[in-house]
Amino acid sequence: MNTLIIAPFPPPFNGNTLPVLKIYDTLIKEGNEVQKIDLNKKELSSGKLSIVRVSQIFKVFIQAFKLRKNADVIYFSITESFLGNVKDLIIYLILYHNRNRIFIHMLGGAGMKEILAKRNSLITKLNKFFISRLGGVIVEGDTQKRFFAKVIDPDKIHVINNFAEDFLFIDNASLENKFNDIKPLKVLYLSNFLYGKGYEELLKAYMSMPDSLQDKVEIDFAGSFDEKNKEEEFLKTIEGYKNIRFHGRVSGEQKKALYHNAHVFCMPTYYPFEGQPFCILEAYASGCVVVVTNHSGIFDVFQPMENGFEVQKQSISSVEKVLTKISRTDKSELLNIATHNREVALEKHTLDAYISKVHAVLSMK
Repeated sequence: MNTLIIAPFPPPFNGNTLPVLKIYDTLIKEGNEVQKIDLNKKELSSGKLSIVRVSQIFKVFIQAFKLRKNADVIYFSITESFLGNVKDLIIYLILYHNRNRIFIHMLGGAGMKEILAKRNSLITKLNKFFISRLGGVIVEGDTQKRFFAKVIDPDKIHVINNFAEDFLFIDNASLENKFNDIKPLKVLYLSNFLYGKGYEELLKAYMSMPDSLQDKVEIDFAGSFDEKNKEEEFLKTIEGYKNIRFHGRVSGEQKKALYHNAHVFCMPTYYPFEGQPFCILEAYASGCVVVVTNHSGIFDVFQPMENGFEVQKQSISSVEKVLTKISRTDKSELLNIATHNREVALEKHTLDAYISKVHAVLSMK
């Protein structure tokens, strides 16, 4: 099978690039001929369209035109910002004669929901025109399926939940051992530091706790800032708090250690382009109790009290109340939730299961 992949590739490794790399590597290992067009900006979202970026996008258009003829199937990871969507529409046009062989993958979703919901919008009409004629759509959960179902035949929409990498799955003994002692309670935030991800609410919730409770809770923050001055401001804010640590971007064994040492994973997100965060499933695999908001596609893979605790969006007091509650919860109850999460990840969210499902979709051409 000759496959053309149009998608962002790492670095950096994140929820948009990691699945693409895994799909690419698997197709290569299986002996397929694979060509790729890298859409990655190699940076976090800056919201600016520079001359360099415009030049990169035009090169993408030229590559798509040249490589389209030999492709048996085209895997296309679409974006959900306005400018990103305009770029995608032009790619649809370039590949129009290949439309029945195109499978788009929506890694994210909240932004695309807004694009597809606008009435009397030219952008919305163009998206519906092209998407309705494609070979298929891959989405992360049922939430995304519902808004694409208004655009394309539901039988062409394939729900494939995200995954946790194999090395993050914790063994039984290590899982039980970390919950033998939850003094202090170790909380982890591991994601990009972007507006709406909830890291500010988590930090302020901790800072609003009485000193006696702060002594019983430790928070590890890990991830990248999009701007250096924001990172400096964050570091200045946490100065003097001995139970708060910032690790920057992490990967490999450092990432594994943070997850495996954490009792609770907390990301009270309301990020505009959120989908189904990989970090939640990574937390499941690592045996963590999860604290999240009901936002975008998160509740496709999360049930309050079963997988952890729900907090309200943009609510410092809600996060504080839940962390206080968890710190007073019997460790056996927390262990039961963490164990259940690890079992859910083993059953539904392994890399092998993910790759198998994507491969099955791409083979439908």
